[in-house]
Amino acid sequence: MSRLLLVDDDTEVLALLKKFLEQHGYSVDVATDGQALWRALERQLPDLVILDVMLPGDSGLVLCQRLRSEHSMAIIMLTAMSELSDRVVGLELGADDYLSKPFDARELLARVRAVLRRTGEVRSVLHERPRPVLEFAGWQLDVTRRELRSPDKVLIPLSAGEFELLLVLAEHPQRVLSRQQLLDMARGEAYDAFDRSVDVQVSRLRRKLDAERSRSSMIRTIRHIGYLFTPNVVVKR
Repeated sequence: MSRLLLVDDDTEVLALLKKFLEQHGYSVDVATDGQALWRALERQLPDLVILDVMLPGDSGLVLCQRLRSEHSMAIIMLTAMSELSDRVVGLELGADDYLSKPFDARELLARVRAVLRRTGEVRSVLHERPRPVLEFAGWQLDVTRRELRSPDKVLIPLSAGEFELLLVLAEHPQRVLSRQQLLDMARGEAYDAFDRSVDVQVSRLRRKLDAERSRSSMIRTIRHIGYLFTPNVVVKR
C-alpha cells in the first residue's frame, strides 16, 4: 500500500481527499502547514507528497524546494494559480506534477497513480531484475537504486522527473531526441504534460551535471529539434 501525505490548510479539503484516496487503497496522512509536514515525515516517510502552494508560514514552493533537497519521494503541487509561469516555478523547484484548483478528485487520483507508476513506488517494481549502472564522464547512474553519483562519489539528489529524463538520455547517447520523444519515453504517451516541462527538467539537469564543466554541456540543445546527450556511456551490470 502506497503512503501519501496531504498538505493543505483547508481542513475540509483534507478530510474529503483523505477519505477519497483511502477508498482507493492508499494510506493517507495529513498536515496543515510546514511544521506539521516535518513532524509527519519524522514519523514515517511517504511515497508521495501532495502539497498545496498557499500555506500559512512557509509556502508550498519553499517546502517543495526543501523536500527535494532532503528526500527523494514524489511531489504533486496543488495551486489556485493556473499561469504557465507558476507551473514552471513548481517544476524548477522539483515537483513531479502540478494540478490547478479547482480540480476533480478523480483527476488527482489519476495523477497520483501516474506519478507513483513513474517513480517505481508500485509493488510490481520490487520484483524487477536488477538493472545496470550507467557510467559517463566519471558519473554513475544506478538504475536500480535510482541514484546519481558525481565523479567524486557524491550523491546528487534528483526529482523523479529528472531521473527519468536523464535515464532516457543516457540510454540513447549521441542521438538527437525531440521533446516529444523525451516525453513519450520518460513518462509514457498518455502523460499529460507540456513541452516546456522538458526544457525545465533539462535546465535543472544541466546545473547539476555541468557544475564543474564550464566549457561545454553534456546535454546539448539542437535548435528546432530537441536535445543530444554527448558523453560516451558504459553499461555495467
